[in-house]
Amino acid sequence: MTVYRISQIKNKAPFSFQSLQASRFFSQLQPKCSFGIAFDIDGVVLRGRFPIGGSSRALTRLYDDSGSLKVPFLFLTNGGGIPESRRALELSELLGVNILPSQVVQGHSPFKNLLKRFENELIVATGKGEPALVMSEYGFKKVLSLDEYASYFENIDPVSQYKTWTTEQVSTRSCHSVPGYIVSSERVKAAFVISDPVDWGRDIQVLCDILRSGGLPGRINGHQPPLYFAADDLEYQAAFPSERLGMGAFRIALESIFNRIHHSPLEYVTFGKPNPFVFKNAETILSQFMPSCLATKGDTGSYPFKTLYMIGDNPMVDIKGARQAGHPWFSILTRTGVFKGADNHPEFPADLVVDTVEEAVDYILKREFYS
Repeated sequence: MTVYRISQIKNKAPFSFQSLQASRFFSQLQPKCSFGIAFDIDGVVLRGRFPIGGSSRALTRLYDDSGSLKVPFLFLTNGGGIPESRRALELSELLGVNILPSQVVQGHSPFKNLLKRFENELIVATGKGEPALVMSEYGFKKVLSLDEYASYFENIDPVSQYKTWTTEQVSTRSCHSVPGYIVSSERVKAAFVISDPVDWGRDIQVLCDILRSGGLPGRINGHQPPLYFAADDLEYQAAFPSERLGMGAFRIALESIFNRIHHSPLEYVTFGKPNPFVFKNAETILSQFMPSCLATKGDTGSYPFKTLYMIGDNPMVDIKGARQAGHPWFSILTRTGVFKGADNHPEFPADLVVDTVEEAVDYILKREFYS
């Protein structure tokens, strides 16, 4: 294990927020740049809604004085629940740099690749935030949140009368109009878990109804509709001192119950880190940010980058994913978030261990520009 500690370098002041077109934003990338960076968010650059580990200063150093990006980077997180455009604005405000929506890759971002299959089919989406809005912005035409869907079935949740907070949440929702079809008689063609569900009991009940009936709750057993999870983290680091149960824990609960009440085991697909697809997709996105920096085939074979750095705090998600993805990924583990596993894992050891994201960026810049 290598632990890296170096002194800070004076940082440039953050530039003022301006609306920049992507072409202009990335037009001044340095021609010699042959690397990129992927940052995890929770426990690495933010804890709750507060920057940690010198993240604001570290990110500022990736821009030049005019606000143009010097080093291509993106945020690669299993979190989500809101559109990438809104998350980019939120990150910009919290971190003091201008983040574009294309620089935010959330756990559910790959769901947009399923648009051709389900664009005009009835689908349900669940999770904290605005799951139906997320899917609508991806282009899905007939999507309902699980809150909305359950409201069309009387008594589908037998304890709903005790959940006054659920009633208030539904009554304040205004992003969707009344569907032009009869929800209770139309078959659900797919279910999507966008982010960590809020009401586990209700969601498990309704998803079991949908999945074991073939998409029509209350009917006889039918073929299970496809089920997709944006990520499969068992735990994650949030604002609370110890880790919180994540989407993977919800998946385990749903699967355990479904398999006890149905004759066939639950079928599902999970996305998110450490899936190698996520890292390959991130590589493709980063390469679009730096058209002038693409390496020649003689330098790096088929890869546009000599090195891609994954900076994360979860060994079994961030580090495992980067190591499984292989070249050109280089894994850096930070310990700022105090994630209980934030130390080198014997099976998936990080290439570098640091205390803060600022130390990680300092190491990268010195390694790339001064080595």
